[in-house]
Amino acid sequence: MDNLILALGWAGLYGPMALGAIGSIIGCALAGQAACGALLETETGHGRYVGIAAMPSSQTIYGIVVMFSLNRAVTLDNAPGLFAVGILAGLALMFSAIRQGQCCASAINVSKIKPEIFGMSVAPAAIVEGFAVFAFIFALVISAGIPA
Repeated sequence: MDNLILALGWAGLYGPMALGAIGSIIGCALAGQAACGALLETETGHGRYVGIAAMPSSQTIYGIVVMFSLNRAVTLDNAPGLFAVGILAGLALMFSAIRQGQCCASAINVSKIKPEIFGMSVAPAAIVEGFAVFAFIFALVISAGIPA
């Protein structure tokens, strides 16, 4: 049983980065596919389509920082806390990256037809990013309370 608890602690250390990266992969792929379609259908604005398609990549960066903040020797005392914070933060980052990619794809699709609303159409993706930042910040704060 002790080995399982220790293994879960190690999963919690790597979880924020891995899950954040999985979400970023999916989110960037969704938005990137919309950007590729927009490149074929429009004559201008290509840079902004590619740029917005990269927005979900920030969750991987947040996951890396959380991983480093959790990095410590894994013991039976701290493994449950490492697991809980790491996996829950990672899941929040993963889902926010996926949903942000969907928001970005929608923004790209709508701005193909009406380029003047591009800025407003990015607002939902920015709101989703805000929730990722909340998960990131609070994971950093709570990680300080996990025994070293």
